[in-house]
Amino acid sequence: MLLNGMLQRFVKVGSLTIIDHEGRERTWQGGQEGPVSKIRFTDARVERDLMKNPELAVCEAYMDARIEIVGGTLYDFMELCVVNADIQWESQRGSLIEKVRLALRKLQQHNPVGRAKNNVAHHYDLTDDFYRLFLDSDQQYSCSYFPSPDVTLEESQVLKKRHIAAKLLLEPGQKVLDIGSGWGGLGLTIADLAAVDVTGVTLSERQHAVSNNRARDSGVTDRVHFLLQDYRHLREQFDRIVSVGMFEHVGVHHYDEFFQKVRDLMAPDGVMLLHSIGRMEGPSWTSSFIRKYIFPGGYIPALSEVLPAIERAGLWVTDVEILRLHYAETLKHWHERFMARREEAKALYDERFCRMWEIYLIGSELFFRRQGGMVFQIQITRDRHATPLTRDYMVDTERAWRCSDQRGLRTVGGRDAA
Repeated sequence: MLLNGMLQRFVKVGSLTIIDHEGRERTWQGGQEGPVSKIRFTDARVERDLMKNPELAVCEAYMDARIEIVGGTLYDFMELCVVNADIQWESQRGSLIEKVRLALRKLQQHNPVGRAKNNVAHHYDLTDDFYRLFLDSDQQYSCSYFPSPDVTLEESQVLKKRHIAAKLLLEPGQKVLDIGSGWGGLGLTIADLAAVDVTGVTLSERQHAVSNNRARDSGVTDRVHFLLQDYRHLREQFDRIVSVGMFEHVGVHHYDEFFQKVRDLMAPDGVMLLHSIGRMEGPSWTSSFIRKYIFPGGYIPALSEVLPAIERAGLWVTDVEILRLHYAETLKHWHERFMARREEAKALYDERFCRMWEIYLIGSELFFRRQGGMVFQIQITRDRHATPLTRDYMVDTERAWRCSDQRGLRTVGGRDAA
């Protein structure tokens, strides 16, 4: 078996058993206890492909049903791969391989205006019926907020929106910009909480249509509207700016451009809240599977790459919060919901698509649960006096909203958001 030498070096934790396409079985046992998995190759190509690009090849082989899980679950197999890949990557720190991967990022993450729209469409312009299969009723496609383990997905997304809104110091009549406004749920919530005017921008045609329909159905089109537009084309200034789950699509070589534009769009006493997936281990690269199939042009940054760009734009960082396992729990909910309605997803697309999404959802959960994934929320201002000197107001505001009714949840757009 060609893979023997590679797997002897790779499997340091757990146990992997492979049955090749001719029925021969072999087990690789790591020196530490960990996940246990058994798989079968259905053709000879799998072994050859794995020798060329293991990460991408194993994902594509599962998508094509050329790898079958015969012992344990897909989660077990992916956890085994993730844990051992981390050990291997750590051993490559400072190596030529790492330097080449880092050098290629500029090409892989080049997101000028036109290309950025195409990259967004690749993922976010899937049919609305698909996302309704596993998202909450408000279609929040970003990290939830779990103050306790018993909180449901619906409740956690309401709490996430409030947690963000509390950091914006909202007051009636303010102009608020939502960069990467999704299906409109956050913008509608903010408008409901504080009677502000909201402008949302998205590059997804499907999200643009849905969000404006929601604003119309809610009767708030006089102060909430969504544009199919790149944020770089905006010219007016806003009192508050929020961006949730969009920064991951900017690309590391566009960070200076992003924050300089934020400064231009922000009123002199304005406040921004940036919510993004991040990594704790320092600069890295996007996996070949994610780059090819899920988020072309995407990249999860380290704070060491973000904060210098904020500094160069002449902006103040007035608060930073790190959410660690919140996204792992969110993805666990999404995966469970997706699997419960997998046949419906298959009817919308096909079996290969469903297998791709299984890999994406499980792999993403493992990134937060077993690797260096986290979410950061950075509050940014132009003026050091734009926010209070202590952060008590954040907690006080959230508590006030929680007491607004007996359950601590509001209605948005005339229907229960939770």
